[in-house]
Amino acid sequence: MRPVTFEAARAQFPVLERYAYLQAGSVGPLARGTVEAMRAEEERGLREGRGSLASFMRLLEARESVRSEIAALVGVGADNVALTASTTDGCNIVLGGLGLGPADEVITTTDEHFGLLGPLHVSGAKVVVAGPDPDRIAAAITPRTRLIAISHVLWTTGAILPVHELRAQTGIPILVDGAQSVGAIPVDATGIDFYTVSGQKWLCGPEGTGALVVADPDGLRCDRPSYLSQDGYEQDGEFVRKPGAARFDPNLIPGAHTAGLRAAIASAPEWGFARAAETAERFCARLAEAGQDVVVPDERATLVSWRVPASESADVVARLAEAGVIVRDLPGRGLLRASVGWWNDESDLDRLVEALPRCL
Repeated sequence: MRPVTFEAARAQFPVLERYAYLQAGSVGPLARGTVEAMRAEEERGLREGRGSLASFMRLLEARESVRSEIAALVGVGADNVALTASTTDGCNIVLGGLGLGPADEVITTTDEHFGLLGPLHVSGAKVVVAGPDPDRIAAAITPRTRLIAISHVLWTTGAILPVHELRAQTGIPILVDGAQSVGAIPVDATGIDFYTVSGQKWLCGPEGTGALVVADPDGLRCDRPSYLSQDGYEQDGEFVRKPGAARFDPNLIPGAHTAGLRAAIASAPEWGFARAAETAERFCARLAEAGQDVVVPDERATLVSWRVPASESADVVARLAEAGVIVRDLPGRGLLRASVGWWNDESDLDRLVEALPRCL
């Protein structure tokens, strides 16, 4: 992270010149430096070709660099990080590798994204759904429970769940969906069995980037091997697994995307987390003052949600977009959601508060 003023850092996001962009919970804004890094990598391929040994070795070196950079973000070793295309990738890798069956139970909550729920459903285990409260989650545990699978930050309300405390209290392995946490709040993934990371959201990286933290790579079956999983193989497919979590890498992320993610991570200011938290609190207060029914969890990140009639939420989002404010609705839940990042400021809040009465 480098010292930089807020004004200079915000100026790196051209979208903010046109919109109050409040959608990092789906895809973060792209900075000039991120796009320049991606463009430079593609232009290198255009000039030099992509199939030389030198090109391939450079790509592999960049992968190991970004693996280390993501590991540092969440406080683990690089050997514990697999590079994925999404948090859903990570969930599928874990649930496939655990070899669950009908006699097993997995506990999740009522407020999870399908990126976690879909892999849970096809895992073969019985999925037990509890309210997003640590006491209710713990109360749902039975002798058949093999895994707790929950978000660190709920995509619905921004509530922070005490994942470390649940792991310590219950002794049950835990899979944490980090889609709404990494890049939004400080994260320490030590002591967590499996933790997924999104590159495209709060890290403001390219789409199709992400990671999976595996605390004990040797304890998880490599159920979805790719060419990147092996250090040698036989004609019948038997292979020597790579050391560490790299054996779970499911695909070769394009070089341009790797370069873009590295640039995005490097450009995040050291004051980003504190500023995002302060700005999100101002959003909550101003929306409440404006008469909106804001959801305010006791422990919360930088997602700000407020209630609207479920039948009208999509139309309100469309009208806000026409007014230059980009938010999203949560279908069927009667919620609108603003994703507040360190790059947002009072002008974005003003535009949202001023536009809402005309759009409801």
